[in-house]
Amino acid sequence: MTEAAAETGSAHPLRYRDRVPRARTAVRLTRYADLASARAARPMRAARRWGSRLPPMVWDSLLPALLLINIMTTRAPQELPVAVALTAALALPLVWRRRAPLTVFGAVAAAAFVQWLMDVQLPADIALLVALYTAAANSGRRGTLVAGAIVEGGALLACLRWATEGAFLTPFVAVTAMVVAAAVLGVNVRTTRAYLAALEERAAHMEQQQDQQARLAVAEERTRITREMHDIVTHNLSVMVALTDAAVYAQHRCPAKATTAMLQISETGRQALTDMRRSLGILRTDEPDAERHPLPGIAQLAALADQMCAAGLPTRVEVQGGHTHIPATAQLTVYRLVQEALTNTLKHTPPGTHAKVRIRCSTETVTVDVTDSGPRPPLPGATPSGHGIPGMSERAAAYGGTLQAGPLPGGGWGVHTRLDLGSSGAASA
Repeated sequence: MTEAAAETGSAHPLRYRDRVPRARTAVRLTRYADLASARAARPMRAARRWGSRLPPMVWDSLLPALLLINIMTTRAPQELPVAVALTAALALPLVWRRRAPLTVFGAVAAAAFVQWLMDVQLPADIALLVALYTAAANSGRRGTLVAGAIVEGGALLACLRWATEGAFLTPFVAVTAMVVAAAVLGVNVRTTRAYLAALEERAAHMEQQQDQQARLAVAEERTRITREMHDIVTHNLSVMVALTDAAVYAQHRCPAKATTAMLQISETGRQALTDMRRSLGILRTDEPDAERHPLPGIAQLAALADQMCAAGLPTRVEVQGGHTHIPATAQLTVYRLVQEALTNTLKHTPPGTHAKVRIRCSTETVTVDVTDSGPRPPLPGATPSGHGIPGMSERAAAYGGTLQAGPLPGGGWGVHTRLDLGSSGAASA
């Protein structure tokens, strides 16, 4: 029994060793077959590429040429002139079927009717099906129905004349099936062509909309950058001019104050450069300064007030309510509104004017009030010229607010607005 088991166990390795060469041979044969099919497909691809370069009229000329060659090689000499003339009348119009499908169909149908009258059967009758397909592929539903009815009537007449006795139904059904198939293929081609044209038009329309949206986004971003640059440059230059005047005035009477003013001018210039790099750094991915310095917000209003005090405009800031929940963009809007209002006060009021900033923060709104004690303008309702107030109005409108700027009843100037943090404009800001 042990010997039998040993013989049985030794038989499996032998069978495995026999299978290995067979498997390798099968793999090699598969590889050879793949290489052979790839080599055979190369001429096919080359012929397809070469054929795609030929004009459509060349392809449309192949069928008429084949039909004429067939009729000249199969007909008897005495039947040849009539057969060639009818074949030419049936097949040659197909060369122009893409340019004038209905005209070609009419010409082919007329030639087929003349053929039926002369009682001559020709293989060129297939041209009538090709003309029907072309008419269905290039005309509307009414044209397709008319062309199909004409061809079906011709099929009925042909079967009545040339069908053998007792075998009318079979050829008529077969010819009718070919007529329906040609018409259906043409309708499918027309539907597919219309669908692709609609897709192309829709794609072009979507591309145009995307281009318009891109141009609008560029215009909005350009407006935003222009507004930011206006606020930064106008404010810091106004402060620097005021500090320079103070330094010139104090350089002989109090050199220490002049030195302090010059240092503040330098610090203001650095701050202006930082703000400009931060604003323009959004457009550049390799600008590290925009990441090191956060956007100014409500917390930086105290530093802004100190800067205005150094420039000669005593400013007091009051913030009511917590502002930590307010988005950074909304805080930037508040900061720019206050900055622009104080800059206008610094430029358009005489020395000795005081300014007060009051910020009231709630869950859904932020109210900004900036007032000063300067003299009223000579004309009621007059506002300083420039882009400051329009820019503030645009910033407030982004958060659903309306800017109110004008003289106060008791004297001075005031700017008031309320930002709605839940408005739809906040998302686009």
